[in-house]
Amino acid sequence: MFKHRIITLLTDFGLSDVYVGVMKGAIAQINPQLKVIDITHQIPSQNIAAARFCLMTAFAYFPPETVHVAVVDPGVGSKRRPVAIKCTNCFLVGPDNGLFSGVLSRESAIACVELTNPKYWRTPQPSSTFHGRDIFAAAGAHLANGVALEDLGEAIDPASLVELEIPNCAVTATGAAGCIQYVDRFGNLITNIPNNCIIGNNWSLTISNSSDGIRIASGKTYSDSQPGDLIAIIGSDGWVEIAVNGGSAQSLLKLECGAIVQLLFETNN
Repeated sequence: MFKHRIITLLTDFGLSDVYVGVMKGAIAQINPQLKVIDITHQIPSQNIAAARFCLMTAFAYFPPETVHVAVVDPGVGSKRRPVAIKCTNCFLVGPDNGLFSGVLSRESAIACVELTNPKYWRTPQPSSTFHGRDIFAAAGAHLANGVALEDLGEAIDPASLVELEIPNCAVTATGAAGCIQYVDRFGNLITNIPNNCIIGNNWSLTISNSSDGIRIASGKTYSDSQPGDLIAIIGSDGWVEIAVNGGSAQSLLKLECGAIVQLLFETNN
């Protein structure tokens, strides 16, 4: 017997308007028994890179075959494709604008369709500005209800999906070069340098575009620095991050996503 899949929602819609509520209403019209979990609706407006990072961070905490509906969609109504993707352990539904490239760096895409079948939309005449309600929520609900992926639209090559370009992390014998990929609400600057490249090494960070050559010592937790001081740590999701004990690293350093950082292994000589 088929067991209904969980649906998650991730958007930049905020909570002061009705947009999230009506997406949930569109899901409930298809099956009010479906379980819907909010990942976040506070992605900065139209910030695809932030949505990519947050979904990549969150998806592994859900049961296999969870349907992740993610909508940060500055190209809504344009020629960008609405898609649904079957991965090894989950489904992804949303705009093909790079939002899913983080998950797809960790999960294999088994099959993908463009959402061209209006039978599985909320309405055959969807709004040109709210595909989250009229296409993505409905398609996600049908997937969670057991509709086959191939019924939702025309098959497309997963290799053709848009990949969001961010600088790669390059590891050498002396350290690693990466970039800031996300800034959380505490002002922590989360890089794309993974913890597995520094196991067994003492290390520090420098900011490549800093004119005064800021060096940031590493520690294990925020309180390993004095209040108000910078520190570099391994965050809870396994990325190197820059923080301030009791403050905001983003406010102090004025850095944004994409800023280059250099991790240096330290010797005892």
